[in-house]
Amino acid sequence: MIAGIDLGTTNSLIGVYESGFPTLLADTDGNRLTPSVVHYGADGETLVGREASRMEALHPERTISSVKRLIGRRFGDEGTEGIAGSKGAPVTIPTHGKNLTPEEVSSEILKKLKSIAEQRLGTEITRAVITVPAYFNDAQRAATRRAGELAGFTVERIVAEPTAAALAYGLDKLSDRSKVAVYDLGGGTFDLSILQLDHGVFEVLATHGDTQLGGDDLDEAVAVLIAKKAALGDLPLESQIRLKAAAREAKERLSTEESFTLRLPFLTGGNTGEGKGGTNLEIPLSRAEIEAVCEPIIRRTRAHCLRSLEDAGLRAEDLDQVILVGGSTRMPLVRHIVQEIFHTEPNLSQHPDEAVALGAILQGAILGGNLQHVTLLDVTPLSLGIETFGGLMNVIIPRNTTIPTKAGEMFTNAVAGQSGMTITILQGEREMAADNWRLGSFEIPFPPSPKGAARVGVQFSLDADGILQVLARDTAGGTEKIVEIKSAVEVSDEAVEAMLAGSLEHAFEDMDARIFTEARLKAEEMLPAVEAALEQLAEELPQEEISEIKAKAAEVTSALEAKETARLKQSLAALDQATQTLATKLMEKAMG
Repeated sequence: MIAGIDLGTTNSLIGVYESGFPTLLADTDGNRLTPSVVHYGADGETLVGREASRMEALHPERTISSVKRLIGRRFGDEGTEGIAGSKGAPVTIPTHGKNLTPEEVSSEILKKLKSIAEQRLGTEITRAVITVPAYFNDAQRAATRRAGELAGFTVERIVAEPTAAALAYGLDKLSDRSKVAVYDLGGGTFDLSILQLDHGVFEVLATHGDTQLGGDDLDEAVAVLIAKKAALGDLPLESQIRLKAAAREAKERLSTEESFTLRLPFLTGGNTGEGKGGTNLEIPLSRAEIEAVCEPIIRRTRAHCLRSLEDAGLRAEDLDQVILVGGSTRMPLVRHIVQEIFHTEPNLSQHPDEAVALGAILQGAILGGNLQHVTLLDVTPLSLGIETFGGLMNVIIPRNTTIPTKAGEMFTNAVAGQSGMTITILQGEREMAADNWRLGSFEIPFPPSPKGAARVGVQFSLDADGILQVLARDTAGGTEKIVEIKSAVEVSDEAVEAMLAGSLEHAFEDMDARIFTEARLKAEEMLPAVEAALEQLAEELPQEEISEIKAKAAEVTSALEAKETARLKQSLAALDQATQTLATKLMEKAMG
């Protein structure tokens, strides 16, 4: 088994090709993203990931982040300013009394990923594919390989991130000579790569970017905005780190919300709003405000995009696809600017944080012989999927996918104590399961598990003859079942037209039903959790805060009973905002 790894500047991921489809592996808390942060404790203990991130504000001199910006570089190179060393010598990082190479620091991140994979799979993982930016030179690629070897991996392949992303988006299924632009705005770097597909292989025609431009710079701009609005003076290093983390949170929240109130207790000892423990920040922010300070930074990517197109000898109109990679591309402003540059809407079908890792997994599967290139013969007339909790249709193979094809997802139990899962196979274009055609159903058992603990992989395999094979496997116990359905493609034109017409006719009400169902499920999970937290921390919260939370919870209940979608979403957002302090205290109490 060959693991696929995205060794990122801000976050890293690992996954494997399991049960016939790529699976990203999560840690014991269910997080697939592992922060690329390493902390070296005074007692010799090394922490990696979220534990290390929590130590960054307390002990910044012992904590290293964004090490990818330094790997394979030499003193005097761009981006090494501020680090002492002999010009031309390989970069080292002074930490806890000795100098560490970026490879050594990166190997700790890779060891953490290796540990996550081995804990989840119950087997040793020794082979890996690791991705790097397309512009990485030989020294940077070699250093990445050394980091993998230090972590205990045999590194089978170093893969360019844009190539991996294109694989994840399924663009290897485009016709030969197709041209793709990969816009990658990561935590620490930006690059725009132009790829051409030739007999199933992607060739990088051109790449251009900036190794010192990324989400970190956007976070810094938002932090400066917050400091200006709060009239903050000079801050100690620990407070600067906390402020930048809060700025990142604000950027992420305002990618999906129009406004947000940032609350940061006890930031420092004496500027505004002083209390016993220091300055308490409470700053209202709007999407328009952060876009105003971020736009000049994002606009800097335009020149690199145009240069890459020029180097490839292409115009924007010559591209078949534009895809987005990197967490910062979730910002609506980034997507707007990309559309403006390339005169086309970008492909948003994959999770920007996970696309590169998924591509690495697929590359590993190809190298391991688990994934073969196939002849493209036909397409699916209607989407195929399964029913999920709440009666929703979860699409596994979208309509018009070229066959033969395979696709799958990992699902978990929605209820504590659940001892099995019903796999109901659906075909159609409606949002709710009840409005689609039911092709079959079967049960997959597993031991009674806490909510979210069970892992059931569901794979759809549709062959050239239109025979759908559905496999479901309990990945912990190994129990699996397979059913075959022979009518997945043999659907009359009249039936397909009727289904498509129905999906268009009911599109708005279907989407409203899905949005309400998703909001209802969130409310039904959130309300008991808030009630339990209030009981646990009743004596530690001001009465007015408790009253506010209860009022917000009551509004959620009222909106839920009235089945008012917009009101329910607004009240959930308000409750989420009102419980920020409660959640922080609960976490602090859990951490002891």
